[in-house]
Amino acid sequence: MRFLYLFLLPLLFSACVGEDILDDYVAPQIRLQNPVASIEEGTSYQFIAEFFNNVGQAEAVTPTWTSADPDILSFGTDGLANALAPGTTTITVAYQDEFGETASTSSNVEVGPSTVIVDEPTKRTGTARTTSTYVLRGDFELTQLPTGELKLAYGDDYTADTRLPGLYIYLTNNPNSNAGALELARVRVFSGAHEYIIPGVGLNDYSHVLYYCKPFSVKVGDGPIE
Repeated sequence: MRFLYLFLLPLLFSACVGEDILDDYVAPQIRLQNPVASIEEGTSYQFIAEFFNNVGQAEAVTPTWTSADPDILSFGTDGLANALAPGTTTITVAYQDEFGETASTSSNVEVGPSTVIVDEPTKRTGTARTTSTYVLRGDFELTQLPTGELKLAYGDDYTADTRLPGLYIYLTNNPNSNAGALELARVRVFSGAHEYIIPGVGLNDYSHVLYYCKPFSVKVGDGPIE
């Protein structure tokens, strides 16, 4: 029995490894968590941003907030915007990390008679695809449920290779690694429609669906969440 195990182990490993050599690096990014279409003149609005470092992990930082026209809207400290005069301006939040890389994002904001919050979408979509020599594909929808949970649903076009040992699905901000990723489940459906219910996660918390051969920490596929 021991001989059989030692014989099968490299076969299982090679089944996962494929031809990819992985690098954990991703470009750092910063996301505006509470965009607003309009701010009432004479009032303030507290913007919130979240920074993800070059391995896709959330990191507490103090970013820089700027307004293209500070006569219309100006920033105090820590993302507090002051609506000074009617008009439209572009706000930018940016952060430069210890390696000199800058992540930034911008949004147009109007100063007017009332504050108008941007309606957040309740659904995002994407397509899972293989990054290895094994079959993996399928369109998916990530939906915010009335209960606050998320539902990740695949359609009839989904298919995955049944030969993959220990295949797991994750949500992540770094499609190159499962380190720090949210593990959803071991994959037990390899063809057709199925879904996962995910508690305690926001719709915009993650950027990718990730498939990993967990026993050998080898990536099998991914799918950007649009």
